[in-house]
Amino acid sequence: MGLARITVVVIGVLLSAAATFGAPSAQPIGPGLYAYISDNDSSANATFLVGEKAILVVDTGLNEVEGRKLLKTIRAVSTLPIKYVVNTHYHPDHQGGNATVGPDAIVITTDFTRDRTLAVNNSPAMANFHLHPAQLTFEKQLTLHIDPYVAQVFFSGKAHTSGDALVYFPQQRAIAMGDLFLHRSSPAMDDGSVENWIQILGHVLSLPLDHVVPGHFELATKADLQRFHDYLSDLYLQVVDLKKRGDTLEQIQHNLHMEKYADFRQYPKYEATFSDNAAVIYQQLQAR
Repeated sequence: MGLARITVVVIGVLLSAAATFGAPSAQPIGPGLYAYISDNDSSANATFLVGEKAILVVDTGLNEVEGRKLLKTIRAVSTLPIKYVVNTHYHPDHQGGNATVGPDAIVITTDFTRDRTLAVNNSPAMANFHLHPAQLTFEKQLTLHIDPYVAQVFFSGKAHTSGDALVYFPQQRAIAMGDLFLHRSSPAMDDGSVENWIQILGHVLSLPLDHVVPGHFELATKADLQRFHDYLSDLYLQVVDLKKRGDTLEQIQHNLHMEKYADFRQYPKYEATFSDNAAVIYQQLQAR
């Protein structure tokens, strides 16, 4: 998904941002650790870790409105300063609230995410919607000490985008996944690698885990993450096999068997359906 396509997605997200579902909540998922489940499907979930002297926040939501809701929820738990904000990737629904949630915080992303954020800021669709890019970037891994806890931030290569960060909390046996995991949903796919995405999910599944915070929708378990991994793996192998026998993309999309995942959410307007995901896999195989 190129920058032009992301511009379309940004516009769509902004237009649909008023749609709300339930009420936002902070769910304790370990000592000092909370999952914020957004009440707006167009705005990302967040995770925050409260230490003895400071707070770390992972993702901040779509915009100032969503950022204020997140900040209010954090402040109901702690009044400590928010020292760090980690953005899992460059899409605005995950970092549009940076300035509201952590105006004095150090924003951390991968190098790719910072570069892409600057490019998005220069697109016409963002004329009245400015993102705040990272002041600190990392290449592979970074450990943040929010005493008495630690957060391990790492990048394992292209997946959903070309710069997705994951944040693992070993003491709490929890992980913030960004859009590398959507609970019971077909994901939108950017310029990444589905093949590597599957491998990354396999690595995450090897970690001690009790709670998994998805980019959107309900808090999940390791079993939910396993099912999402199986979805991507099944779809990838089907596309590979059908392509090998000479099927066109249209034939592949018609011949998919995804009955096991009939309960997955589908969002055609965001190119987040079985057929859309198959098309991305097909294009990535073609580009080899």
